[in-house]
Amino acid sequence: MDNNFKIYNSLTRKIEPIIPHEDGKIGMYTCGPTVYHFAHIGNLRSYIMEDVLEKSLRYVGYDVKRVMNITDVGHLSSDADTGEDKMLKGAQREHKTVMEVAKFYTDAFFADCEALNIKRPDVVEPATNCIDEFIHMVEGLLEKGYAYLAGGNVYFDTSKLDKYFVFSSQEELENLVGVRDDVEEDTNKKNKNDFVLWFTKSKFEDQALKWESPWGVGYPGWHIECSCIGIKHLGEYMDIHCGGVDNMFPHHTNEIAQSESFLGHKWCPYWMHVQHLNDKQGKMSKSKGDFLTVSLLKEKGYNPLVYRMFCLQSHYRKPLEFSYEILDNTAAAYNKLVKRITGLKEDGAVEQNIYDEFNGKFIDAISNDMNTSMAITVLYDLLKADTNDATKLALIKEFDKVLSLGLTDVKEEKAEVDAELEAYVLAKIEERKEAKKAKDFATADAIRDELLSKGIVIKDTREGVVWHLEG
Repeated sequence: MDNNFKIYNSLTRKIEPIIPHEDGKIGMYTCGPTVYHFAHIGNLRSYIMEDVLEKSLRYVGYDVKRVMNITDVGHLSSDADTGEDKMLKGAQREHKTVMEVAKFYTDAFFADCEALNIKRPDVVEPATNCIDEFIHMVEGLLEKGYAYLAGGNVYFDTSKLDKYFVFSSQEELENLVGVRDDVEEDTNKKNKNDFVLWFTKSKFEDQALKWESPWGVGYPGWHIECSCIGIKHLGEYMDIHCGGVDNMFPHHTNEIAQSESFLGHKWCPYWMHVQHLNDKQGKMSKSKGDFLTVSLLKEKGYNPLVYRMFCLQSHYRKPLEFSYEILDNTAAAYNKLVKRITGLKEDGAVEQNIYDEFNGKFIDAISNDMNTSMAITVLYDLLKADTNDATKLALIKEFDKVLSLGLTDVKEEKAEVDAELEAYVLAKIEERKEAKKAKDFATADAIRDELLSKGIVIKDTREGVVWHLEG
């Protein structure tokens, strides 16, 4: 392994080559969803880019083991251990048990991942499977003097650390998180930044899931989940830990504090964080107006892979602004790209020198802090290149192992896509007809433009409206 794969390390704030602790093998950890609601597309931007990272590492030759947790207990509505429990809130909203809610939204999350061609991690572990591991770590931290009991809860003592704010200064990290909805003072804490390792029945009496522990009946704090699940499946050393930029503080800061205090050594050298998806009003979240999900995009007629392409056209460390106008443009570009690739013929032999040249360019792009927009540029350059279709198809199939845009899958899925597409187009034509009848020509024109942006041409004839795919 030549160690030319570089990524921006949030811990050192530098672009660095990845040097795994075990030659050729990478232990990778992804913070998973809290399964109390559907994932919105802002959440899914992080999972798409983490998926690209895993696939890029595999593409350049690493043996990757990727682990992800499922938070089905103990995540309060503020990441700073305040507010009501998200799982309990979901159960109350839907009149189900917490575990019924967890199963439903876990299944929904992986259905979204499948629609976006996000590979399922090698290990997926629900927090409720690991109560013994959580208790063992809390016991260890108490024994080593890094934790204390107060008011029935067990807290991590941040004053025992030489450096707690490992990613940046306290002010920068707190500004990054932004103002929280549920800020309440916990008088049990010795220090402002101390955090809960284990809650007992003295807090949140209506908590649905509780377990016996040496400190009484209770449940784990959120932050301890990832530490224990990571150590359980990747050992005392992992290589890369991923998450959204809002996980940096306090969640990842607390993970490092408790893990390194428990283990007695450095834990994870590389940290990768994906920036927010914004709309014109700012960061997208579940609590804001239009709660955008993969299902909603599909209802509006978008192929979920168009959203994946939208994400790949931007760098993961830059905030990305979402609008339907931009998504329409991406849809038009995606449809043209797929149609162009569908027209290629697997005739002739692969020209090895061209193959090596373009494959090298693609590897350079993904190895340079995951420059996915450059990787897509390499794909477009390949389509224009002076080489035969066999060479182009061979490379596109390889590139799509990372991009995962379904670039060569169209023929196999054509019938299913056509039925769905036809229903969508006919509904739009009917909508346009009603608009014209009401003399709302602006809406009628907007519907025509919307269809055209998706590569669909409509034409008014004496027999009625006919349509076809562009090109």
